[in-house]
Amino acid sequence: MRNICFSWAWLIAGVSLCALGLLLVTGLPFAAKAQEPKRFQYKIVEVLPDTQNMQTKLNEFGANGWELVAVPMGNMTEPRLIFKK
Repeated sequence: MRNICFSWAWLIAGVSLCALGLLLVTGLPFAAKAQEPKRFQYKIVEVLPDTQNMQTKLNEFGANGWELVAVPMGNMTEPRLIFKK
C-alpha cells in the first residue's frame, strides 16, 4: 500500500514538474512586456462663457478622444478648458 502511495506521489510530482517546465519554456504566462511610459498631450482652449458654446466645445473635443481635466477662469470672464489625451 505504501508503494502505491509513493508511486502516485511521484507521478503527480513528475507531471507537475513537466507542466511547469513546459510553461517556462514557452513563456506564455510569464511573458512580461516592457511598458512604455505614458505620454499625454494637453490642449488649452479659451471659450466664450455661455453654456451652449462650452457644451459644443466639450462634445467636439470629447468625440476626438480628449478628456477635460480642468476649467480655470482666465481673467474671470473667459473660462479655459484644459484637455488631456
